[in-house]
Amino acid sequence: MTAPFVTELRAGGDVIVLGGGDAAVLHLRSQSGELWDTIRVDAPASATVTAVKRAALDRFYPNGANPDDFVVKVRGFEILHEDDSLQYSGVRDGSTLLISRRKRTPVR
Repeated sequence: MTAPFVTELRAGGDVIVLGGGDAAVLHLRSQSGELWDTIRVDAPASATVTAVKRAALDRFYPNGANPDDFVVKVRGFEILHEDDSLQYSGVRDGSTLLISRRKRTPVR
C-alpha cells in the first residue's frame, strides 16, 4: 500500500507510532488548533481516539495538558465517544485529527 498524501505534508518532529504488530497502520495527521502545529501519527485502526489524543497532547504540550480540556474533530465533526476505535469513529488512512481546546481562552 502506498502512503497517503498526509505523509508528505509539513509535520514537526518524529512520527508518533502507536501499537505494533501486524495490524494495518493508519497514517494520520494530528493538528493543534491553538498552536498551529502538526505531527504525524501512525496507529492501527483498532487504536482508540483517546490513545492518539493523549500521544499528540504529550508532544504538543510537553509540560502537561489535561486531555479532558480538549476535543478531537475529524472532517469538522467532534468525536463524542473517544473510547471507540479509530475505524469505528470514521477515521480513515490519511485523515487529519484536529485537537482543540474545549473552551476558547481569551487572548490579551
